[in-house]
Amino acid sequence: MAKPALGRGLGALMSGNPPPAPAASAPNISSPALAADAPDNRGRVLRVPLNRIRASALQPRKQFSDESLRELADSIREQGIVQPLIVRERDGFYELIAGERRWRASQLINLPEIPVIVREADDRAVLELALIENLQRENLNAIEEALGYAQLAEQFQLTQEEIAVKVGKSRAAVANATRLLKLPAAVKLFLRDGQISVGHAKVILGLPDENIQRIAAERVVKEGLNVRQTEGLIAKLQTRSSNAGASKPAAAIVPIDANISRLEDKLREKFGTKVQLKYAAGKGAVEISFFSDDELQRVLEVLGVNAD
Repeated sequence: MAKPALGRGLGALMSGNPPPAPAASAPNISSPALAADAPDNRGRVLRVPLNRIRASALQPRKQFSDESLRELADSIREQGIVQPLIVRERDGFYELIAGERRWRASQLINLPEIPVIVREADDRAVLELALIENLQRENLNAIEEALGYAQLAEQFQLTQEEIAVKVGKSRAAVANATRLLKLPAAVKLFLRDGQISVGHAKVILGLPDENIQRIAAERVVKEGLNVRQTEGLIAKLQTRSSNAGASKPAAAIVPIDANISRLEDKLREKFGTKVQLKYAAGKGAVEISFFSDDELQRVLEVLGVNAD
């Protein structure tokens, strides 16, 4: 089955076609109440005062480049806003669904009003569409993307499979992105600010202790290590950690070198879920986690096992 195109929902939202209204019986056109009905502005481009628009708390993107906003503001000053913003009516204001960069840039030049299209959307639809817009334009950093997926899962009880379908990503991509949220706050900050890459972060996640993860990330940043060099560093730190815990029972020591870490990543990509590979002297175990009956069924299908 072909994967749905990324942004199918956003394309519908931007198209200018209002969502279909629920079926209703034909109105009594002689009723005087009809004359007092408010106009239906859905699908029309309206010009509204800038101060009537509010940002959405559901916007996954938190960082906006000052330089990029200034460049966009200069363009708007010269050419105006070509593409209307998408909003919904909320508590007497218009809340943004798509177009926050244009809104912020318009504030820089004190634009009195801007074009918008009003849509009806619940909170889940707003978050989904904001994620799609930003993913299409590659605007989100890795942590913002992961937080968006986590919010869809926690606030709206969507499975990773459902999230993947909605945003046009693979199940494994969503799972791997969400894993990044397990990093310590300091390491997530390095990743958010671009001081380390997602490749660095995935290798650092091979360390079992958050304090050691933070130390490793600090060294990566300080010494400018690439991903391959980081793998070597992680292997040394794991050996050191294992030696330091030699007084503990052998079963509690799980040394994972860079090769094991890479194998774990490949297994996670294959199964689209958390996989832990325990290995020592040619022996060990592969632990595949699942978090619902549907996930277990999918893992069994990947393994070619019939549950019946």
